[in-house]
Amino acid sequence: MPSVTPDDAPLLADLMPWSVAPPRLGRGWPAAPDAASLKARWDALLKAEGPDREALFEPTRSRTPQSAVGQLPGRHGGTEKLARATGPCAEPVRVLRAPYDEQWLIPDHRLIDAARPELWRVADERQVFVVEAAIAPADSGGPLLLASGVLPLVRPGRIRPLYRRPGGTEPNLAPGLSDHLTDRLGHRPDPLDVLAWALVAVRPGLSVPLTADPELWSRGVELGRRVLWLMRRDGERPKLPGGRRPYVRAPLPSRPVALHYDRTEETLQLDDGRISPVPPEAWDFEAGGVRVLEGWFAARMPGPAEPGTLEAIRPATWQQTWTSELLELITVLALLAELRPQQAELTVTNPITAAELRETGVLPVPDTARRPASVLDHHEEGPEGQFTLL
Repeated sequence: MPSVTPDDAPLLADLMPWSVAPPRLGRGWPAAPDAASLKARWDALLKAEGPDREALFEPTRSRTPQSAVGQLPGRHGGTEKLARATGPCAEPVRVLRAPYDEQWLIPDHRLIDAARPELWRVADERQVFVVEAAIAPADSGGPLLLASGVLPLVRPGRIRPLYRRPGGTEPNLAPGLSDHLTDRLGHRPDPLDVLAWALVAVRPGLSVPLTADPELWSRGVELGRRVLWLMRRDGERPKLPGGRRPYVRAPLPSRPVALHYDRTEETLQLDDGRISPVPPEAWDFEAGGVRVLEGWFAARMPGPAEPGTLEAIRPATWQQTWTSELLELITVLALLAELRPQQAELTVTNPITAAELRETGVLPVPDTARRPASVLDHHEEGPEGQFTLL
């Protein structure tokens, strides 16, 4: 990791000051690896009435079928109390359910204990959410930060949107930071460049050493842009080193129950199904102390659910889309692991220290920068169809 003493490096919390606690669902059934199950669960909920609907809902102190809540910003879910709801299921959206694991969520405020509307207000195709990863054993090599183009549900770390407003406007950077970096580097860095640098320079304790060396900055940003592209998993499908790609070598069973890795053959086995090549670095990749591929598989082939619950409504067989997602995930993990030595070699020289940022007035960050943008110029539907202007 970069070699600057901890006392000198500014904290991520100061460089990207606005942060939000991760959403808390309160119940598992509104999220799933496939969208069809979510719509079937919604239909089953609405077919039930009275006490049966309430039991299926799994009420908490924060949410019951009688809760009156507004619509999620930018979404079209109903706002009448769930106890008398009759409308269709809100169209499921992609979310980051776990590190490197995109799943689906019913974007209905009535189903979510703590949805964090301030995150939904700024979620769009330009947004990048930075997630503070769960603390893992020091030798696990897991990432300290995750980046996602979809809303993260990963707990327990805080979420730092790159932009404070929709449309990629008003970067969530300490006021004056961009100007100071411009003076020291000789060019104005894009907000994505600052994020890219943070992804590869961050250290335990979430401090982010900065540099005034233009060549080192460019090298770090280029590396960080590559990491960011792989984490967001958008655009062209990546390839393994040498242009290789993992393929299904033996058909996957309709409902695999066991996942095994053959290190000698570089083969991932799902019962009798086989996928290769799977580099050891992909299999060994961990996040939060959990092997990513094992966690991803367990989310799709979980143990038996309690009969009569909405979570028991799930695919009876392995989905073809999961195979495609798994092949891409293997490649992404292998490529991220390949970049780790370059990150480790990123030694920061000519540092921009926290003391320097204090001397120039960038730090301390004003309290207003730690709060969400206060005015957004669109209507949002409140409880029972009322409208509010934020």
